[in-house]
Amino acid sequence: MSKRSRNDSTDLSVLLGIDKAIHEPARLMIIAYLSVVESADFIFLMTQIGLTQGNLSFHLSKLEEFGYVVIKKQFIGKRPHTMLSITDKGRQNLKEYLKTMKNLIDSLVES
Repeated sequence: MSKRSRNDSTDLSVLLGIDKAIHEPARLMIIAYLSVVESADFIFLMTQIGLTQGNLSFHLSKLEEFGYVVIKKQFIGKRPHTMLSITDKGRQNLKEYLKTMKNLIDSLVES
């Protein structure tokens, strides 16, 4: 296998600017699930993704800090209930992330 030259058309530097909030695998799974539903229950999402309650809470908090998800907590009877949804900003940033990754993959396949 030959090494790529500096003149190669594949520019991996695009990875330096990629959205790290979405690129983290657990967060990518969360935001991907939320992008295809109107909203999701915390327990449902935890089951679908396979994260622990604490781990999911941590990643949701980070996504909320970035403005990518909305977390609505309420009580149904005496039980806490948490609903999650993606924001317009989160949806747009996911689209940009996916476009960047697709372009990068396509450029690697072509070279």
